[in-house]
Amino acid sequence: MDNAAYVTLTRQSGLLREMQALAHNIANLSTTGYRREGVLFSEFVRRLEGDEATLSMAAANARQTFLDQGALTQTGGTLDLAIEGDGFFLLETPAGERLSRAGHFLRSAEGDMVNPDGHRLLDAGGAPIFVPADAGPIGIARDGTLSAGGEPLAQIGLVRPANPAELRREGGTLLEATGDLLPAEDSVLHQGFLEDSNVNPITEMARMIAVQRAYEAGQSFLEREDERIRGVIRTLGN
Repeated sequence: MDNAAYVTLTRQSGLLREMQALAHNIANLSTTGYRREGVLFSEFVRRLEGDEATLSMAAANARQTFLDQGALTQTGGTLDLAIEGDGFFLLETPAGERLSRAGHFLRSAEGDMVNPDGHRLLDAGGAPIFVPADAGPIGIARDGTLSAGGEPLAQIGLVRPANPAELRREGGTLLEATGDLLPAEDSVLHQGFLEDSNVNPITEMARMIAVQRAYEAGQSFLEREDERIRGVIRTLGN
């Protein structure tokens, strides 16, 4: 296989990863708090032996999470929360603390505020938020202060990554911050609302069509290149 085929194969591999990311985005179009994901292409240059020119290949191993604000939908749920701004909820999971924008919470049998997967919501100090069973009407202010019957109980912690590029998707709406976390002081909470996915279906479908056409063009080139090489072998073998 010659260099042209190797270069095309690296491009095909990257396009396949991007197609998978686009399909995952579209599948989560209706997932509360989902952040769309993209693939970053970069150039890998290798020096060849002798006087030959350098060989340039495509690399698409890096992922990017887009943090655009999603639309807010009113639900009226007491423990439904939507973030306006760049903040994230901080959740306690078996694998450690994780970030999420999905704000549908429940009260567990123990009285903790948890998401549908049972991960506990943490306050500004990193402790689980507890709501007594006999607590009065629950109110949550825009700054995250949670009160029951007019008495403050806790303040929901909102954080943001110091470097958004260091966010890594773990699964679903959970994100892992591999760098430092900072207080999201400019973010506000809306009680009785949920944030929609920030996936734009029209944009994703248009990109998917473009990627599919690019992949088909690369496949066609590889088939022609394979036929050319076979032709050369047949000619030299006669």
